Amino acid sequence: MANHPSAIKRAKQNEKRRVRNRARKTRMKNVINNLEDALASNARDVVQQSLKEAISVIDRTAQKGVIHKNKAARKISRLTQRVNALLQAEGS
Repeated sequence: MANHPSAIKRAKQNEKRRVRNRARKTRMKNVINNLEDALASNARDVVQQSLKEAISVIDRTAQKGVIHKNKAARKISRLTQRVNALLQAEGS
């Protein structure tokens, strides 16, 4: 455990940030899972709404520095590709 006052403060700050980041990351994963469930159900309007929410949450997670911006872009891109593939298959 830290001995210096500044190190004690830093340890407290790190713990707060760890908990906050973990909550944000869990939220992101839950939203992605909801989208994947919607994709499995083939519900067009639910899929589009879920994608919109997922993009928002993933972007916010990256903006807060919890994940890298390129990782966020990659996740959004792959999810969008899956949604578009479903919508195209449904449309034809």
